[in-house]
Amino acid sequence: MGITIEHVGKQFGDYAALQDIRLEVRQGELLALLGPSGSGKTTLLRIIAGLEHADRGRVLLDGEDAAGLSVQARRAGFVFQHYALFRHLDVADNIAFGLRVRRGAQRWPEARIRARVEELLALVQLEGLAGRYPAQLSGGQRQRVALARALAIEPRVLLLDEPFGALDAQVRRDLRRWLRELHDRTGLTTLFVTHDQEEALELADRVAILNGGKLEQVGTPAEVYDAPASPFIYSFVGAVNRLPARWQGGELHAEGVPLPVAGHARGEGPAEVFVRPEDLRIDAAGRGWPATVVSGQRNGPRLRLRAQLTASRQEVEVELPAHEQARAVGEHLHLVPARFGWFPTPAGWEEGASGT
Repeated sequence: MGITIEHVGKQFGDYAALQDIRLEVRQGELLALLGPSGSGKTTLLRIIAGLEHADRGRVLLDGEDAAGLSVQARRAGFVFQHYALFRHLDVADNIAFGLRVRRGAQRWPEARIRARVEELLALVQLEGLAGRYPAQLSGGQRQRVALARALAIEPRVLLLDEPFGALDAQVRRDLRRWLRELHDRTGLTTLFVTHDQEEALELADRVAILNGGKLEQVGTPAEVYDAPASPFIYSFVGAVNRLPARWQGGELHAEGVPLPVAGHARGEGPAEVFVRPEDLRIDAAGRGWPATVVSGQRNGPRLRLRAQLTASRQEVEVELPAHEQARAVGEHLHLVPARFGWFPTPAGWEEGASGT
């Protein structure tokens, strides 16, 4: 199912939870709604499901205005962070619940319900656990039961609200891989809410980033990481070093050194330069920004340094492959940004661009 969100707005008293949201969710894609707490992610998901009503705008489900559709008619499978399983029902009955509450001609025969439950237990890799109760399951197993229950009704879209937020790091990683495989097998249009950038970049086909109720950028994981549309996204998605800069004589200067700006982008006045730690290189020829190593730490396959820039005394993070030569605290070196972005500060909005 394709979903079109047109100029959706939502107020809670004086608080604007969503402001003029426009978004196209493609048939069969896995889209992440990413943003900090309070950015409007869950509110948007609940409006799509019919659990909240928009004050402005509309949601179209396969071209049909959802305003006239009940929650049941939308056929959205909803999965909550804390599972919301019925403690007094075993796994099989939890999965079957949405099918058994149907009435009239929509109610399936019991044999068909049991067959559907067995099919879903196999799909979520919980065969043999049908008779267990939620208290007898691990957190990861409970979340799989919640997903199976959402899939039981044969939804047109799957909506996941922080589905792994209550789980520890290793279980989260395992379930992320499993959910991606499950999505690829079912081809179901899926939206999931997360504030975890790693989760969004690893799982999603595309990422929609919200901030303060506004949609800041939509793109593939590579696009939002490599070409952020705003300073907020640069800082929210991945680690970044922010340095003051200035346009002088048609050149962008940071730390007293001119930087090569791609294309014909030009600005005037103050700006900020954004450099990912992995995009800083140590230049053996002594070009770039003079700096002094403050600390160094091996982290798995990476070597992470903190260095103080000589010109501004500002500290930056540098991330290198672990096989690179270790650097001693107090060692002097020069840093060159292999790639960077820039944005004008409010005083320099005449013209600006990001990326190089």
